[in-house]
Amino acid sequence: MDQRPLTRISVFLNVFDVHVNRAPVAGTVKSVEYREGAFLNAMKAESGLLNEQTLVVIDAGGYEVSYKQIAGLLARRIVCTVQPGQRLERGQRVGMIKFGSRTDVLLPGDVVPQVRTGMRVKGGATVLAILPIAAKDDQKRAAAVVS
Repeated sequence: MDQRPLTRISVFLNVFDVHVNRAPVAGTVKSVEYREGAFLNAMKAESGLLNEQTLVVIDAGGYEVSYKQIAGLLARRIVCTVQPGQRLERGQRVGMIKFGSRTDVLLPGDVVPQVRTGMRVKGGATVLAILPIAAKDDQKRAAAVVS
């Protein structure tokens, strides 16, 4: 990813939630990076750095959006079904994490979040943020959604 500021939206999944992950935006998979790690409680902030995880970067045409599948205390298996070069549609299934886990969505810093701390979200249905997109003439701005 480039070095511009990012906005992180973390979605914690408990053992009773459906753990299917969906593409946050349409675009082409730029990279997939798996990293072994610990299995700390996914609610802890440090789990995003220390736990087993897979980072997927999507080129959404003019900006990048990433998501991390982060294993949790009970989650011992991350399933990532995408590969570099693959075209994704927003809401498409891209993998799952077995049992309690967390998914971080990393967005450009100038997004407008549509969720708040503690809010319950539904995969493929809840709009997480509005993404600014530069129009062709670079003067106008349009919006896209991430779900």
